[in-house]
Amino acid sequence: MRKTAPAAVLAGLSLLLAGCTASGGGTAPTADAGASPDSTAAARGGEDLVIWAEPTRVDYIQKLADAFAEENGITVGVQGIVDTRQSFITANSAGNGPDVVAGAHDWIGQLVQNGAIDPLQISASDLQGYLPVAVQAATYDSQLYALPWAVESVALYCNTAYAPGTYATIEDVIAAAQPAVDAGTIEVPMILQQGELGDAYHMQPLFTSAGGYVFGRDADGNYDPSDLGLDTPESIAAAQKIAALGSAGDDTIRTSISSDNYLSLFTEGKAACMVSGPWSLPDVKEALGDAYTIQPVPGFAGGATAQPFMGAQGFMVASEGKNKSFAQEFVTNYLNSDDAMQQLYDLSGQPPASSAVLAGVTDEDVLNFESAVTNAAPMPAIPAMAEVFAPLGLAWAAIISGEDPAATMDSTKKTIATAIGDN
Repeated sequence: MRKTAPAAVLAGLSLLLAGCTASGGGTAPTADAGASPDSTAAARGGEDLVIWAEPTRVDYIQKLADAFAEENGITVGVQGIVDTRQSFITANSAGNGPDVVAGAHDWIGQLVQNGAIDPLQISASDLQGYLPVAVQAATYDSQLYALPWAVESVALYCNTAYAPGTYATIEDVIAAAQPAVDAGTIEVPMILQQGELGDAYHMQPLFTSAGGYVFGRDADGNYDPSDLGLDTPESIAAAQKIAALGSAGDDTIRTSISSDNYLSLFTEGKAACMVSGPWSLPDVKEALGDAYTIQPVPGFAGGATAQPFMGAQGFMVASEGKNKSFAQEFVTNYLNSDDAMQQLYDLSGQPPASSAVLAGVTDEDVLNFESAVTNAAPMPAIPAMAEVFAPLGLAWAAIISGEDPAATMDSTKKTIATAIGDN
């Protein structure tokens, strides 16, 4: 990574750029930045350099884009686009999309499959300035496609009124909270979001701790869609452990707790602990003040370290952008600097992907989430993941509701294998 942002590129270049939307969880809404943050129009703006990003990320990206524009004597617009990934694929194919898109690393497989983004030309020495797991996440088929700037993963929040310690195992978490459940003070010891359709993302830490896996890896460490591990003995044993936390067991994990109510149950003091990510932190701080802790999600007693999925937010260059020279310059040089990464952290508060920025972080919450990321594995960016989450979520909903774990995992593996063509 460069120590400082580079000087302006040649002023004679005059190509067009458009804007794109970043993905990721839950930052606060931001101010208008040249286009309506609620706009769903999938068409580039008229500025020289246009960037698309998730509406919640527009404000702080615009601040860096404005500085780049001033240095280079161009205009830059950052558009907030809902459903950024699909809107980008469609607009890029039509030649009416942005030149830079900010989004989650797990989009990369689909974007590459659609020929929508170009590889980034960043040296190996520059990449040493980023967390290895962030670089791994942004790399697909041995090529770097995104400049990572933030990382995220779920962790365990606890209300210190009911669970004041830190815990080595999930069993310890439940035991610590059980007296408050027995006294009727809280409703559930721990919230792990599922809902009627299940939630494979939030279940992943427990699944991996008990020995399960979704996709194996090849010799180079890339996810291998042909190695779908849901029906292995280890994965079935993991499903049995998870079933014991459902309605047929101690009823800790419930389909009645979904994305609609999980956060309010925790912030209103109806649960001792909650598995969630940094997107929940503002609400937790507002509700609990300083009466909370954050730690990596613990695994089962006797199991492996819980390994949630991690995400990396990054900047990608559109393959059909109208100003690809400025797009590459903005991403690979201007943003690829300690100064720009520090600004992104200062403006967003998101756990940084930059090692230099991380070295100066003193916020305990951010550091705790960074610790959770070190235990995590990148969300697979392969296109096959689109066929995994829905059926695997339904499997978890069935298992925690009392269905047979072995039969459910076996049928789910067959469903997913058929969908991705590996049956």
